[in-house]
Amino acid sequence: MPIVVDIDVMLARRKMSVGELADRVGITPANLAVLKNGRAKAVRFSTLAALCEVLMCQPGDLLRWEAEEAEGTVGAEDAAGADETVGAPGE
Repeated sequence: MPIVVDIDVMLARRKMSVGELADRVGITPANLAVLKNGRAKAVRFSTLAALCEVLMCQPGDLLRWEAEEAEGTVGAEDAAGADETVGAPGE
């Protein structure tokens, strides 16, 4: 998945356990583990806000995007000049 969850990084910086974070945020340790391990399909903004409040960080400190490199996928630099008809017709 191209979204990487860095809760572990913030937990280490704050010297906080998963159990303590779960208690302070108000979610179960099991649900926090699902999020922390990148297995969550979604996260509520209220949960993200609570995590940021407790960890004193920004959402970007917890979540980041990484491009997926799949075999046969055209890279951004290759796609830029690959076709002159990129965009809406007439552009």
